[in-house]
Amino acid sequence: MARKQQEKSLQTQRELLDSAEKLFAAKGFVATTVAEITSDAGYAKGNFYRHWQSKDEIMLAIIAIKMQSYRAMRDAALQDARSLEEVMDRILDFLVTMIDDRNWSSIFLEFTIHASRNEDLRAQLNQSLYRLSNEIFDDIVAPYVRSGYPARKIGALNTALFEGFLIHSLLGTGTIDRKDFRRAAMKLALANALDTQE
Repeated sequence: MARKQQEKSLQTQRELLDSAEKLFAAKGFVATTVAEITSDAGYAKGNFYRHWQSKDEIMLAIIAIKMQSYRAMRDAALQDARSLEEVMDRILDFLVTMIDDRNWSSIFLEFTIHASRNEDLRAQLNQSLYRLSNEIFDDIVAPYVRSGYPARKIGALNTALFEGFLIHSLLGTGTIDRKDFRRAAMKLALANALDTQE
């Protein structure tokens, strides 16, 4: 009996997560209400609040699931990388996959702006579970860095370049494209990691 209840609870949670992600993509994070999420999933509001206290919490759960999926793809691709250029190429493939998911990119950027206005939420969103992590980048890239430049900073610069390109891409400026982004990110990483001159 307890097992069936647990399975039903997980099913309810999955259906609410799916409805939330779908509605956030269609209407935006801010414009979507908890009532709309529960209605779309076919549940009462109480079911939502059994799992999360707010829309922010369900969004963090969605981000964690998405990032876990993206990281699994990235980690699988990194297994055969033997140089910094190969590592960066795999990381950039991973980032382009995120860029190609336009609905997700829009939701993530909207939520990032929303979180920036709330100190506690901003602190949560900055945890590596929810973001491109400078620490993880450090672990992946550090073995190839010969310059003494902190690999963590290379990760932060790469993330800044990625998020800037993401905004350009979503706005449809057409000024820079994927090739420009990849070329700039690769040059930035290689220059900082391999240049032994101060």
